[in-house]
Amino acid sequence: MTETPIELELSVKPSQSESGRGLQPPPLFQLPLTDQDPSDNDQQTQLQLERQLSESNPEAQQQAKPRWINPRRLLLLLLGFSLCSAILGLFYYMHYRHLNSNIQTVTPCLSPACRWASARLSISVDPFTQPCDYFLFSCGSDILSPNKGGRQRGQDIPGHPQNLKENAGRKGQRKEKIPDRRTVLLQYLREILGSESNDRPVSSAVQKAKGFYHSCLDTESIETAGADPFLALIQKLGGWAVSGQWNRTDFNSTLSLLMRDYATFPFFNLYVGRDPNEMPRGTTKRYIQIDQPDLLIPVQWNSKTLKSQAETQTLRPFLESCQRYLALLGAPPSRSMIHVGTFISLSSELAVAAAPLHVRLSRGQLHRRMTIAELQKQAPAIDWLGCLRAAFHPLPLFKDDHVLLHNLPYITQMSRTIGKWLTKHELSTSSPVHTYMVLNLLHTLIPALDSRFLETANNLSVALGEAEGVADRWKRCVFETERGFDHVLTHLLSERTALREAEEIVQNIFSSFKSTLHELKWTDQKSLQFVMKKVESLIPRLWTTKEISSEAELDLLFSKVTVGKKSFFSNYVQLLSFWRKRRSQLLTGPAEAADGSLSVTPFFLGDELLFPMGMFIPPLFHPTYPRAMNYGLMGFLIAKDILHLILPDVYSRSEMVHTVGECVWAHYLAVTKEAGGGGGEFSLSAAQQQEVWVQYSALQIALQAYHRSLKNHPRDTSISGLSHTRLFLTSFSQVHCDSDEYSQFMPLEPSFLITVICVNSDLCPTSLQCPNKTQQQHSLGTC
Repeated sequence: MTETPIELELSVKPSQSESGRGLQPPPLFQLPLTDQDPSDNDQQTQLQLERQLSESNPEAQQQAKPRWINPRRLLLLLLGFSLCSAILGLFYYMHYRHLNSNIQTVTPCLSPACRWASARLSISVDPFTQPCDYFLFSCGSDILSPNKGGRQRGQDIPGHPQNLKENAGRKGQRKEKIPDRRTVLLQYLREILGSESNDRPVSSAVQKAKGFYHSCLDTESIETAGADPFLALIQKLGGWAVSGQWNRTDFNSTLSLLMRDYATFPFFNLYVGRDPNEMPRGTTKRYIQIDQPDLLIPVQWNSKTLKSQAETQTLRPFLESCQRYLALLGAPPSRSMIHVGTFISLSSELAVAAAPLHVRLSRGQLHRRMTIAELQKQAPAIDWLGCLRAAFHPLPLFKDDHVLLHNLPYITQMSRTIGKWLTKHELSTSSPVHTYMVLNLLHTLIPALDSRFLETANNLSVALGEAEGVADRWKRCVFETERGFDHVLTHLLSERTALREAEEIVQNIFSSFKSTLHELKWTDQKSLQFVMKKVESLIPRLWTTKEISSEAELDLLFSKVTVGKKSFFSNYVQLLSFWRKRRSQLLTGPAEAADGSLSVTPFFLGDELLFPMGMFIPPLFHPTYPRAMNYGLMGFLIAKDILHLILPDVYSRSEMVHTVGECVWAHYLAVTKEAGGGGGEFSLSAAQQQEVWVQYSALQIALQAYHRSLKNHPRDTSISGLSHTRLFLTSFSQVHCDSDEYSQFMPLEPSFLITVICVNSDLCPTSLQCPNKTQQQHSLGTC
């Protein structure tokens, strides 16, 4: 692969005479002067040349003009002389430019976003200054390598700079990395929700979303309210036995109310989706799906008894959390233990028939179709038609409508258990079933309550090994706002995203991705045809909300939602009821992606490959960035995401995944061995080979896409005076630590891929390779 004609030829050295004049390349992170036009250099060069020509003939300067010369001939002579001077000047300039390409002035990008990026690059470690050190450092995260026994990447590899230079350069290389994509998006949404727009009137829906966010941040009002809002809600539902005041409300009436107004499903889960058995026929009909619930009690699957069960070490912290909740709700200590005991006992009985997804899948328990009337016979304790009508109000539902069951044995066992407990405590005032439902409602509303409830929930998660600490308040508020106002946030992201530029980079990367597939070595022609048929059927596009395309439609959607500035609990409860409306729309409306506006990776929806708007935000992407930067940052991430989605089809049909992974690893071991003078080689696991291939191929795809873009549209700006490809690679090095679910399988510092891609190539500076390793790296060849 070679540079385009406008690329800087970094390997060319100036001649001796030019080096004697003191001509040196500009510093790496020095922006060209903003008030100097690039064409000024051309004019200065031409003036100097004309001055040199005139000075070389002093006699001609002193010679007087004859008075008898013909003015027309004089004019022709002057024009001819000027033309010759221009031609000589242009020849000299082109020769000078060729010999001194290192100091070529590129058009600087001076937008605010580019100035920010330039400032960031200026304080970041340059990957091309000390490649031996930079490219071998780990990301500094807590990610562990699977086959290294829990050790950090690079640890205990002989000669790895992480061991040789544990503290060298860490400060600059750690803190200046761009955060992972999810954190970047959360920070961006935080700025949007917290900003006060004075440019134009803000729609009602946007105002409500921002008001909801600010009410979530108002911790003073939330702490002052304490548990009172929830206690008032319990009284609205008829009280409960824990407080000694309960109106003995009907079980199914209370359950229907929780499902309709508070998005709480204590005994089973509800969602909407298609039947996979009908999808091959192109059917788009969607059904109510009934699944086992997200049980509050922690249980584990016992492969010997083939049942779920609670273990002693998990029951103790769960018991303590239940006692704490009742104490916060003002329950008398004398009654608390009794209610906690019956709650845990009922929870344990319900959990026995629950099973992990892989077990239900192996047993063929998923997507079992039956009518609501048939379900009523199987599980008579639940008023299924009444509960489903409440959950999907105002849609009309009938007994002969079909639903899909995902664990019928659990549903039938749950019905028997509830019937037994209702009969056992029919004349009692304790009502464990009702208390069970209220505590599930409490779990739903904990995000809207004061910090004591949040701390209790978090302490249980930590004790169970499910969490590491309490998230920042602003992050939690962004999450909660997105849950209720995801359409609004998607709209706001769409408004701030340069759709044309984002669509262009998606299409170019996808085109290069398809070209790469053709270049792979496949086991046979049928394998290539199989994968290409699948890829060619995909339609890549930006994910924007189809059914809501204007602020007026958003305002109508949220017209019945009122947001108060000082009542986050009330705001939160309103959104729980609003979700019922969304659920009903999913059952009858057009297909909609399941993920929300916080998505940061592409996904499949039918034959579409959707790219969320949350991917195309600063500092990862900006329409005013040089294309080299956008392709080096976002282009690489897009290519990596696509490769991950298609990897299962490629891995089983091409040996290139293994070959390329081992080739890159051989480069890495050669450098680390040379640096430390030791051995310590080990083989990569299959998952590590895949990740190395994915990231190396993604870098190649992004670079190929950029060069195609540059060929079709040669003009591109730059930052800090960097050449186009160098800016591309430098930008890539800023985000290579981007965390995702596969990063744990990357056994080496991803920026090392730059050294591999630059072997036997004129894309990179000649100083890129480590001293005394040039011959060894070249002998390995390209991957």
